Amino acid sequence: MPPARARATLATCGATHFLHDGFSDVIYVLLAVWASEFRLSFAQVGLLRTAYTGGMASSQIPAGILAERWGERGLLAVGTAVTALGFVVLGLAGSFATLLLILLLAGAGSGVQHPLSSSLVSKAYETGPRRTALGTFNFSGDLGKVTVPALVALATAAIGWRWAASGYGGLGLVAALGIFLALGRLGAGAAAPEQVGQSENARSGWGIRDRRGFQALSAINVVDNSTRTAFLTFLPFLLIAKGSSVKAIGLALALVFAGGATGKFVCGAIAERVGVIRTVVLTELVTSGGILLLLALPLVPSLVLLPILGVGLNGTSSVLYGTVADLVVPERRSRAYGLFYTLGVGAGSVAPSIYGAVSDAAGVSVALALIGLVVLTTIPLSQLLRVSLAREAPSHPV
Repeated sequence: MPPARARATLATCGATHFLHDGFSDVIYVLLAVWASEFRLSFAQVGLLRTAYTGGMASSQIPAGILAERWGERGLLAVGTAVTALGFVVLGLAGSFATLLLILLLAGAGSGVQHPLSSSLVSKAYETGPRRTALGTFNFSGDLGKVTVPALVALATAAIGWRWAASGYGGLGLVAALGIFLALGRLGAGAAAPEQVGQSENARSGWGIRDRRGFQALSAINVVDNSTRTAFLTFLPFLLIAKGSSVKAIGLALALVFAGGATGKFVCGAIAERVGVIRTVVLTELVTSGGILLLLALPLVPSLVLLPILGVGLNGTSSVLYGTVADLVVPERRSRAYGLFYTLGVGAGSVAPSIYGAVSDAAGVSVALALIGLVVLTTIPLSQLLRVSLAREAPSHPV
């Protein structure tokens, strides 16, 4: 793809990522509000987060497979519209069960975004700086994490959470049309014809060249995604216990995601220079140490720590996403990304419920301490990935 079109494709996918990560992470602000209004237990709070991420997990593999026949363009626009409509309707919810159902459906719509956008960016930079491009793509999502929760927190304080959620949903409906038109003008996201002479892996299955390497990479993603989702779900409750207000929670999440945006943008480029394994070990050590330190600090020092913690918390994902393409044939990249994201998001959907039960039984601090310790299991897992990366991507440091 010509450089100008590649950049425009990256910009379109980045804007889509911004929008969808805004949808996903504004929920962290609303959970505390819902817990108060509907008198929810921590386990129920975890289930609400599970509903959204579970919906995402359920649609990612089907989206990746369907994209090979229909192309990414239409599926990406329709999925965005479904999620946006869910948030419009969310403002009418009157019970825990209604919230649960709406979040499940909205999450299913959002599940198309990660595999299809990642595939489009990978195709656009097939012969270019793909890992850096994917790092930029992930950075754009974190801009949504920084901006949207903070704005919705302010809007919630001013006009109530129902109008705030519905308003962002309406913006998403307009964006869905824009995504469809932009990709059409770029000629991106059309179904690719089956080519003669493809390998057996390319014609069938998942297209994974190195199964052991993909398994190790996916295992790291499972731990990273599940601990990140659980941490963000219960961080607001830790901050409330330290004396935070709802407005300050929006600021706190913005600080985490600002650090995460920096981490995603920088860590992909760092991995190109110093290697995937070294970068993963560094980011996970920062994450684990930051979570454990956060438990001991009062509110103001905690807010100061959050951007640094965010770098580690979200930085790992840029490294992992860029590495998928090294282990998969190009013709099956959409479905392989769908499988990879489903494993990670699926684990992330279960984790809040599990840690919610721990929080009900032993307290939020104990659950967060456990999360901080579980993060460390990614370090031995990353060593299993080293051999595969040295074989499949010899030009990259590992």
